[in-house]
Amino acid sequence: MGGQACVFYGAAQVSKDVDFTILAEEANYARLHVALAELEAIRIAIPRFDPDVLTRGHAVHYRCNAKGVEGLRVDVMTTMRGVPNFATLWDRRTTFGDDYGAEFNLLSIPDLILAKKTQRSKDWPVIELLASIHHRENSAQPLEGFIEFWLQEVRTVETLILLAKDYPDQAKQLSEKRPLLALALADEIDALRLALDTERQAEQALDRAYWEPLRKELEEFRKAERLSLGLGD
Repeated sequence: MGGQACVFYGAAQVSKDVDFTILAEEANYARLHVALAELEAIRIAIPRFDPDVLTRGHAVHYRCNAKGVEGLRVDVMTTMRGVPNFATLWDRRTTFGDDYGAEFNLLSIPDLILAKKTQRSKDWPVIELLASIHHRENSAQPLEGFIEFWLQEVRTVETLILLAKDYPDQAKQLSEKRPLLALALADEIDALRLALDTERQAEQALDRAYWEPLRKELEEFRKAERLSLGLGD
């Protein structure tokens, strides 16, 4: 669901860990712990593993020690801001196979873009690239829903203007949800570029607001763990 998924899609992103979103069910948690034991993974940060904590949007972080994966970090989540539930993500997933018969299940590009809408500046060029890749690979024969997806998520000025010219009715209709499409329809390049920046900043503010109570909760977890180890505040 993170940087490694971007690598699969060709939107290469340097990533030192592997991020997973998993099905939040007790039996699945048991399988997760078996896999972590095989990887000789130890928790390296707060919070501790707790299904309720995962449901609230936190991630649990591990470092692997098994031969061949020494030092690999694994982050596990069940809930992400603005992203559908696991059943929907699984239905829409992309599956890659390698020459050895292994399968890799990735968030679809639309869902990966939703997951990447964070306050981190480094995620936004990746979002732009993912949307561009999806458009480039599917523009000749767009499937149902693709045109709407591009009009809602493409962040390249030139491509947005091209889409607005090719699909003016859809662009006009969707401009109620994404007002900058009106600028694409009017071929207002400078204003459109500014509107894209404003849109990004608004999304980053939403992510900061989402994480503020979670960060406070992390501080409480950190204090409680220090106390349990006799380290004081």
